[in-house]
Parts: sequence; structure tokens; C-alpha cells
Amino acid sequence: MSRTGQRPQTPLLTVDVLVHLPGRGIVLVERKNPPHGWALPGGFVDLGESCEAAALREMREETGLDVELTALLGVYSDPARDPRSHTASAVYLAQALDPAQLMAGDDAASVAVFSLDALPALAFDHGRIVRDYVTRLASLRPPGGAANP
Repeated sequence: MSRTGQRPQTPLLTVDVLVHLPGRGIVLVERKNPPHGWALPGGFVDLGESCEAAALREMREETGLDVELTALLGVYSDPARDPRSHTASAVYLAQALDPAQLMAGDDAASVAVFSLDALPALAFDHGRIVRDYVTRLASLRPPGGAANP
């Protein structure tokens, strides 16, 4: 609560999940609802739910995948990142436990795996998120090491 006794107005909390299937690419969903387009799987955190639990739930609902969260890539909070309202998103990296379970569900019109060098235009700020991921991958590679996108 603020000093005036009123609740502060804050951004809506969301999660996004980047799953990279080695040798194949990253998992993206085609959004069924506006704003349309391709995006990382994700969505809003429910009251009483942790960000981690929301990330696992959203992955299962939108892609059919059960995943293990492996790292927090970052928090993205640009007020213009979502045209619907100001959101702040915790973005996780995850590993699919069984990639064969990949199938569109919930509010995903379709789901697909895209090579990092052949991505469609991405909704929201997801292009920036993927670029940050690629930068992170490059920093983890040994000098002269081969890429495995």
C-alpha cells in the first residue's frame, strides 16, 4: 500500500518461456487471440501463483510440453512491450522433457519449432528476447566453438 492507503497501480505480471530444442530451434506459438502473430509461449501469472508455476502451466497449456526451467533469462518491462497494457515479464529458459509431446493448445492457434536463423516476425518484444538469448549462447561458447542452434 502507498502512504495514502491506496494500492499502487503496477504493471501486470507475465511469464514467457524459451525452449531451444538442440539441432532444431526454438518453440513458438501462433497466437489465437490479439495481438496475433508468433510469440514465445507464456501468459499472465494468476493470483496465488509463483512465476515458476505459471511458466510451467503456460507451457503445458499452450504447447503440450512439460519442461524443466533451467534459468531466468531476464525481466522485460518496457511499458510499450505489450500493446494491451503495461506488463512486466519474467522470461525463463527451459528444457523440454519430451519434445514429442509438442502440440498446440489453449490460446495457441498453432505451435512450431523455428531455427534461430529462420524466425518469423515475433509479437511483443520477443525478437529482443531471442536476440538476448542468442547473445547469451555466444558468450557461453568456447572460442572457436561450434554453434548448435
